[in-house]
Amino acid sequence: MAKKERKPKRIDHPEKGNYLSTPFVVTHSILLGSCIAALGLLLLTLIIILSSPYEKFYFEGKPIVYLFFVLVVAFIVILASLAMVHVLTRDQMPTYDEFKRAQNRFAYLKKKSRFPELMDIDKECKAFQKAEVDPNMTLESLCRDFRNYNANKLKLFYSEEDIRKFIANLSVSKIMILQGMSGTGKTSIAVAFGKFINNSSTVVPVQPMWKEKSDLLGYYNEFTGKFNETTILKKLYESNYSDKIFIIVLDEMNIARVEYYFSEFLSLLELPPNSERQLAIASNQSEGDPELMSHGRIILPNNVWFLGTANNDDSTFAISDKVYDRAMVMNLNNRADRFKAQGDTPNGKISASSFTKMIEEARKTHSLSEEGKKRLKDLDEYLISTFHITFGNRIMMQIRNYVPVFIACGGNENEALDDIISKKLLRKLEAQNPIFVKNKSLELIAKFDELFGQDVMKDSIAYINSLANNI
Repeated sequence: MAKKERKPKRIDHPEKGNYLSTPFVVTHSILLGSCIAALGLLLLTLIIILSSPYEKFYFEGKPIVYLFFVLVVAFIVILASLAMVHVLTRDQMPTYDEFKRAQNRFAYLKKKSRFPELMDIDKECKAFQKAEVDPNMTLESLCRDFRNYNANKLKLFYSEEDIRKFIANLSVSKIMILQGMSGTGKTSIAVAFGKFINNSSTVVPVQPMWKEKSDLLGYYNEFTGKFNETTILKKLYESNYSDKIFIIVLDEMNIARVEYYFSEFLSLLELPPNSERQLAIASNQSEGDPELMSHGRIILPNNVWFLGTANNDDSTFAISDKVYDRAMVMNLNNRADRFKAQGDTPNGKISASSFTKMIEEARKTHSLSEEGKKRLKDLDEYLISTFHITFGNRIMMQIRNYVPVFIACGGNENEALDDIISKKLLRKLEAQNPIFVKNKSLELIAKFDELFGQDVMKDSIAYINSLANNI
């Protein structure tokens, strides 16, 4: 059953309406434009007739005579239609005095409101905004177009596999950690995706002193009586008015402890997409609060993704298992070779709902094979008996969701399994006795070769070797 598009709840009353009510703006505009055009043509023909050298007012049997009278009739009909539409909509259209009172009321509420900038968003976003969608787009064409767009328009070069990983990661979790060496394009790919989908990514540099949610969303200032409305708060609020994909980039997210300042988001994003994720902003309701805020809370919608870049050095904190388990991870350690983009590189016409639809279709078409399930079961039993680590329900669900999308993006099942196992499962070996891991590394590599084929799981084998060599 198709998921219904959730629209923001609005209170319909003339005090917050436009002078022309929304459903009839287009009708009025067309009729008014036609009326002006007819009047202009009527005046032009009248000037031609009056400037005629003939003494008679009209040219007998000439086309311009018929045109003149046709324009007169058209002008009268358009005027009558405009008047009729105005009469039919008079109950929904405020008078000029009502319109001015509404404007004054809005100014009063904005002055009194704790959230004046969110009220401006209410005024600008008068209705739910649908994104432009290409009905022929597939996950494979999305990856191809995004890669070519980066190369042609932004001079950023990523491998086909990295682009597949990026899109497939977005399909599994609303949180992605981009990690790797400096200069490999961690922030760039997140910013580039916003440009590609015509909705610029919001980059927020994380500060070392961040410890709680208010560092992300802002706080109430007792002296000014206003709320400190952060960029993230405004983007989250705006996203409730739109079906566009919103990307929020937490730059250097582990320069502070992620599990402290991001804890509420980690919990809310675990809830099913169709549930209302209530994000507490203020402790109570107050006069002048924005329309989409109820009792100090707003919805954390399903069209927002958080992408955090992470560096591992002396200035950063280790990211906890709580964060890693809930997020998808993408490693960017190598620069891709330059290449020439093929064909045109238009922006991606995609919305959050169309992206979700493509994901659902991919999971129906490319589900994890029975052979793949058996290999994972055998690997799980080996890891439990040897290292006392296991997939767990969350990681298994992530694998089942990730693999089909990666295949639909143009990859294959073994590549997808190799990527997610190396990032989500083998990372748990870091908590094991390093000497024991080193001693068992060759045996573990042999197990991967036995289950998946010789040197098929390249990322996993490389990760095991890096753990063994760092001891």
